[in-house]
Amino acid sequence: QAGQLRTFQRRVERWRGLNQAQIATLDQIREPGESIQLDGTWMTQLDVTIQGEPFKHILIHCVLPYSNWEWGRVAQSESLSAVRLGLQSSLRKLGFVPKSVQTDNSSAATRRLGISEEKEMGKSRGYTTGYLQLLDHYGLSPASTHVGNPNENGDVESQNGALKRAVEQHLLLRGSREFGDIDEYEAFLFAVMEKRNRGRQVRLAEEISVMRPVATTALATSVQKKVRVSNGSLIQVMRRSYSVPTSLIGKEVTVRIQEWTIDVYYAGKWVERLPRLIGDQGHHINYRHVIDSLLRKPGGFRRYRYRDALFPRLIFRRAWEQLNRWHAPRRADILYLQILHLAARTLEDDVARALTTLVETDKPWNKEDLDRLLAPEPTVVPRVETGAVDLSQYDSLLEEMPHELA
Repeated sequence: QAGQLRTFQRRVERWRGLNQAQIATLDQIREPGESIQLDGTWMTQLDVTIQGEPFKHILIHCVLPYSNWEWGRVAQSESLSAVRLGLQSSLRKLGFVPKSVQTDNSSAATRRLGISEEKEMGKSRGYTTGYLQLLDHYGLSPASTHVGNPNENGDVESQNGALKRAVEQHLLLRGSREFGDIDEYEAFLFAVMEKRNRGRQVRLAEEISVMRPVATTALATSVQKKVRVSNGSLIQVMRRSYSVPTSLIGKEVTVRIQEWTIDVYYAGKWVERLPRLIGDQGHHINYRHVIDSLLRKPGGFRRYRYRDALFPRLIFRRAWEQLNRWHAPRRADILYLQILHLAARTLEDDVARALTTLVETDKPWNKEDLDRLLAPEPTVVPRVETGAVDLSQYDSLLEEMPHELA
């Protein structure tokens, strides 16, 4: 019964209080200007959207343990480039450099040591070359938590939760979780952190008094590489495939890899901006890049390796499935490619709306029906009645004016 269950729970709780030892939190003495703690914390649970799409992201969060001053940058993952962006931005925002940086054992900062290295150094993980180069640029010493003990980075871990609660409250006050782009969202986060830092100025001043000013130039936060465009109008960047305009086939292009985007340049001219893929995302194919080639060789559509990328929205796939029911495979493919070509030449939104109208009827339709729905309505030009101009009214006005004004 419910009463018996509650009695049992109460007795277990008392027994634990008398007999079960726990691990106590050990308060640490923090010295001003000694270190800055760095950690990546996922912010996805805040349900932020960018242009209507859920925004999966991580915050590279930096905290000074003595004053709790904090700063951070939005990233896709806790990669070395993201750590470089977050740490460098925090140091430059602060304007001063502490003695060391403490992180957990993420792969961005540390690596698994070989057997001989492990015996020599007496530990299982060491720092990555790129991370050490970053710290050396700013004259920082590396420090990390012990494996399996992330609580040793307790100050930044604690501030992760506090910051997310503060951001949640500001989102509620804002009345919307929708942002136009990443820059707008980051500006919102910066304002929240600025407000939180205002109450930390006294202890921060103590830290600044014993820290060195930032005296080095900023490191580049992007990586530049040269790649060749394949016959399929694809480039390979960090083991992922991206489509580019077919005019670049066989050409060597320069790609600038940034945290969220990849910019493509040819002969010194900017050509294309692509979203940078991470995780299990293996390719990004823009149908506008390959639609002309597919129209010339429609037989290649059905078994195209990246065919799923040629359905930019669910309604396009539904349209192709209907065409498949009513026509022979080659005819259905040609009709669909013509529709896709129309979306590439005009507005995809307009084509999607027209397809929705046709698909929902579940009756046979063709490209001409789609063209009729997309045809612009004739513009009605209003007829303006113009009267005859009577100049005598102007003469009368002049006659009535005082002589000195005339």
